[in-house]
Amino acid sequence: MSRSLFNRFLARTVKRGCLTVTYADGTSTTFGQPADGFPDVSIRLTDARVPRDVVMDPRLGAGEAYMDGRIVVENAGIMELIQLLRRNQPWDKGEKLASPTLRRRLLDRVRYALRSVNKPGSSKRNVSHHYDVGNELYRLMLDEEHMQYSCAYWPREDMTLGEAQEAKLAHIAAKLALQPGQRVLDIGCGWGGMAIFLAQRAGVEVHGITLSEEQLKLARERAVEAGVADKVSFELIDYRDLAARGDTFDRIVSVGMFEHVGTPQFETFFRACANLMHDDGVMLVHTIGRMGTPGTTDAFTDKYIFPGGYIPALSETVAASEKVRLIATDVETLRLHYNLTIQEWYRRSMANREAIIAMYDERFFRMWTFYLAGAATSFESGKMCNYQIQYVRSRHALLLTRTYIEEAERSLLAS
Repeated sequence: MSRSLFNRFLARTVKRGCLTVTYADGTSTTFGQPADGFPDVSIRLTDARVPRDVVMDPRLGAGEAYMDGRIVVENAGIMELIQLLRRNQPWDKGEKLASPTLRRRLLDRVRYALRSVNKPGSSKRNVSHHYDVGNELYRLMLDEEHMQYSCAYWPREDMTLGEAQEAKLAHIAAKLALQPGQRVLDIGCGWGGMAIFLAQRAGVEVHGITLSEEQLKLARERAVEAGVADKVSFELIDYRDLAARGDTFDRIVSVGMFEHVGTPQFETFFRACANLMHDDGVMLVHTIGRMGTPGTTDAFTDKYIFPGGYIPALSETVAASEKVRLIATDVETLRLHYNLTIQEWYRRSMANREAIIAMYDERFFRMWTFYLAGAATSFESGKMCNYQIQYVRSRHALLLTRTYIEEAERSLLAS
């Protein structure tokens, strides 16, 4: 029964490109037809329980079977396998839309209600789960220049990863409308790349906050190496506690952190930011976003990658910020930029396969590359994107037109 359902699922899904499945008993079945732009992939299932596990829970069952070596990709990589499946079912395929069924509406409400509350204590545990696995893993995967673990910006697809990450830093910095001597808060500062860039290029003072002890240690070291330790400081603190302390800043930037806030804390986040920002301040939030309506975090990501994380829809993000009178003055949707970025991370991870296995083990490497492949293809064919939302408290805080952004961007990259 499970194998029959498994075959029906693949026959319904794979129309373009070929997927050949060899089962544990040695028999094989091929789904789909060769097509340009669609890979041909062969996989082998090492035991008869795999179809059942995948049918029972497609994302978690397939991911865990791959992690355990029970699904073996024989002629390609996990990236090509997930690309084949997702390219056949793109989220934006343009089909006619029907009204949601009553069952769908009820399920959506239940899922919304079950989202986790990201309290300060659990927030630190959740961040540590992902970011405290060791800085050396990220050194192998990320750009050497800025160590940016977030979506790069690709004005040209032939850029290096380091060039694209620097373009991202300049793109964000330009939207902050910085002036020398201003004080900037970097919420979720990572390994300090943004703070160092702003101090070097814009002549501002930056205070970065994180909940990762590994990131904090390396960020401080990198600031010293870059010669900006007098302009940049880092602290292990929750943004809620910083707001309660009464600190204020001219500018606030948050890159790749909002995904960890959790829906029930959205309004709390924006209220804290409003209280942390001067009346004439500017804030830029860069976050992974969900195209379409609010949804839920998939089981694999929640269990193995970002426990407690949630990818927000634009509607719920802006709805939360409106409640504290933050004005969204500019919204940009980066559609394919993160796919290009994660493809580079995947390539670097594959190139450093033996080193990563030596740090952890084969199962970790399979888990990590399954995560990267799933993430990249969700930006290529799924419903994921990136949003950059610029906020102010006063409508007079910025110039009347957006021309200052492009001008500042050019200046920051030239300096």
